[in-house]
Amino acid sequence: MYNKLMAIVYLSLGSNLGDRVGYLQQATSLLGMHSDISIVATSSFYESEPWLMSTENWFVNAVLQISTTLSPEELLNECQRIENQLGRKRSLEKGYKDRTIDIDIIFYDNLIINNEKLTIPHKHFHKRVFMLVPMLEIAEDFVHPFFGKTVESIYDEIEEPEMVCLYGTRL
Repeated sequence: MYNKLMAIVYLSLGSNLGDRVGYLQQATSLLGMHSDISIVATSSFYESEPWLMSTENWFVNAVLQISTTLSPEELLNECQRIENQLGRKRSLEKGYKDRTIDIDIIFYDNLIINNEKLTIPHKHFHKRVFMLVPMLEIAEDFVHPFFGKTVESIYDEIEEPEMVCLYGTRL
């Protein structure tokens, strides 16, 4: 069970609609304004081709390291509140859709949670280069609590990575 101690958490931010960089900056600012959240580190911004989506809109992604006293469920609620505030439209249709902002909890300390509302560590982290590359920048030695491998070793095992490049360097 969760107690109110300070937790180290990694969040993935992504946007592929409108002012993509602006949405990431606004989401980071709104997270940092919460009294129970402190931004510890922010990766650079990366552009990535859509992962399992049929869209032409590339994403801008980043990873944040935060410290928080919010429980995982409270943090999820805050992330979804910010997504809604920034115009995220959720669909009941299956599959991934374009979005103004997406904020996912990748890791919450070393917790493993799997229920109908929340899965931590993020269930696709080990497959998503757009999460792995920014995470490498700020926490390459973090050990995945389920796989027992560092972020760097997980990245090294990706066989067919999607295209991810530093924002503004894509040809």
